[in-house]
Amino acid sequence: MPPGRTDSHPGPVCAASGRGRFAAVPACSEARPPLPPLPYRTPPAWAAAMVDHVPALLVDQAHLEKKAAAAAVAFLFRVPGGAAAQRALSRLAREELVHFERTLRLLSARGVAFVPQPPTPYAERLKAGIGRTMPQRLADELLVAAVIEARSCERMALLGAALRGVDAEVAAFYAELCAAEARHEGLYAALAADLLPPEQLVARWQALGAHEAAVLAGLPPAPRLHAGTGDGG
Repeated sequence: MPPGRTDSHPGPVCAASGRGRFAAVPACSEARPPLPPLPYRTPPAWAAAMVDHVPALLVDQAHLEKKAAAAAVAFLFRVPGGAAAQRALSRLAREELVHFERTLRLLSARGVAFVPQPPTPYAERLKAGIGRTMPQRLADELLVAAVIEARSCERMALLGAALRGVDAEVAAFYAELCAAEARHEGLYAALAADLLPPEQLVARWQALGAHEAAVLAGLPPAPRLHAGTGDGG
């Protein structure tokens, strides 16, 4: 097994909770789509190497939160379903914007400018694995969103642990964001589960997970949440 690979999932796949399947941005639950682990796990050494790059990571985080809000709004116009699904996506988008604003406040309090930043190739390369025909294409897009949320959750948890005792404010912020990322992953996975039969859903998740591992292996290390780790992932 290559360095950094494991059978552990980088973040929980969660199911929606509340009244009806999509009555709220989901909380973790055992009642979830039966998806296997993603095949890559970020080594803790990655987070240790990021401890000296908090300003750059926070600028990156602000951009990621803004993009995540835009993605959720875009899904509002494309995902079939009733008002409950629409409310869940709307709440998700608003939560991402709250996180964006909180990250901006952290940057301002630390005297760090929020500057333009070219995106890493991670998301664009990940989307190259999406199918071409409907409904698989939309399901794949939702699963890609779930993969991104899971990876973000995993790496935020690692950053929170690495920053404990070094920068308590940012450590706590990442820990809080990680919980939200897990909920968002669950919503996207559950929405995809409404579009494909269970066996096809699992097959597409596995294919996209393998694709994500290859994408990470091809990315160089950088002080960004979705960069390579220097160990082939």
